[in-house]
Amino acid sequence: MDGFVFAGWVVRIPAIKEQTGASASTLGLALLGVSAGAVITMTLTGRLCRRLGSHRVTLGCAVLLALSVALPPLTHSPLALGLVLLVFGAAYGGLNVAMNSAAVDLVAALRRPVMPSFHAAFSLGGMLGAGLGGLVASHLSPTRHLLALTVVGLVVTAVTGRALLRYEAPSRPEPLRKGAAPRRLDRRTRGLVLVFGVIALCTAYGEGALADWGALHLEEDLAAHPGVAAAGYSCFAGAMTIGRLTGTTLLERLGRTRTLVAGGATAAVGMLVGALAPSVWAALVGFAVTGLGLANIFPVAIERAGALAGPTGVAAASTLGYGGMLLGPPAIGFMADWFSLPTALTSVAVLAGVAGAIGYLTRGAAREEPAGA
Repeated sequence: MDGFVFAGWVVRIPAIKEQTGASASTLGLALLGVSAGAVITMTLTGRLCRRLGSHRVTLGCAVLLALSVALPPLTHSPLALGLVLLVFGAAYGGLNVAMNSAAVDLVAALRRPVMPSFHAAFSLGGMLGAGLGGLVASHLSPTRHLLALTVVGLVVTAVTGRALLRYEAPSRPEPLRKGAAPRRLDRRTRGLVLVFGVIALCTAYGEGALADWGALHLEEDLAAHPGVAAAGYSCFAGAMTIGRLTGTTLLERLGRTRTLVAGGATAAVGMLVGALAPSVWAALVGFAVTGLGLANIFPVAIERAGALAGPTGVAAASTLGYGGMLLGPPAIGFMADWFSLPTALTSVAVLAGVAGAIGYLTRGAAREEPAGA
């Protein structure tokens, strides 16, 4: 639902831009409301999860996300759009922290590395939301389309919420249980949480860069047809979904450290090909390989941060991770002006390699499960 609703909003951005009369620059500032709301809320959500429980916070944020997605079509100025997107971003960021906190508890209870499957569901929702949104864009106004997303979101939340409220979250060690006073984390644990947050940042940087610049690279640097260029991100997202669907099996066979290292190396090679290849089809293959490589790095990093510090760890690592998604597109833009877009896109490969290297250097920091040894 999260990915479906978010992608449905994204495909209507051009129509909302026209409705509000926003220029490219003012639209960019308004869209920062989503990111700003998400980053500001993530830390607060970690505290709420400790006090109220991740299940209740998940439901509350899901309801707010479903309601707030209907607000952008009601605005008629960039300022009003930015303000409602702050609310939408707050719900989006809060929901991601709360869901990941609940998932960390479930991973610990199952004693299986199933975190990638949850992130695969988000990717699938995004693909469905974008695909269906594109189909209905010419038949439904933004108001009707996004109101339909509100209905879908509320129905899904009502159905799943019954199960979430019926069952308490699986028990965690006493300091991290709901309602318990959290112990003060020692310096080493805080440092490790930040390290896993940096790994998440390196991954999210690549996702943001490819989402905003991949199609432009294919069209302007490789003279791809606009339709083929638009398929660039689909290749990346589709491969990422496949990688996450197989992530649990991969983690059980290789373990977290090897998965991080192999994923970082694979993504680095794939992005070098995608950025520097002389043909469109080679670049598309490179984008797909990059998606496979990056697929499980973010879920593993968030899961390890949550295992170390509970909802606080999830919130800290998520905030850093989504900071990378904020950093990627403008950083690529500046580097493209200074050098060239293909050269700028190689920074995705560099950071993927950094994520893999950090994963290797922290291999003894968090105990692997027996299946992942």
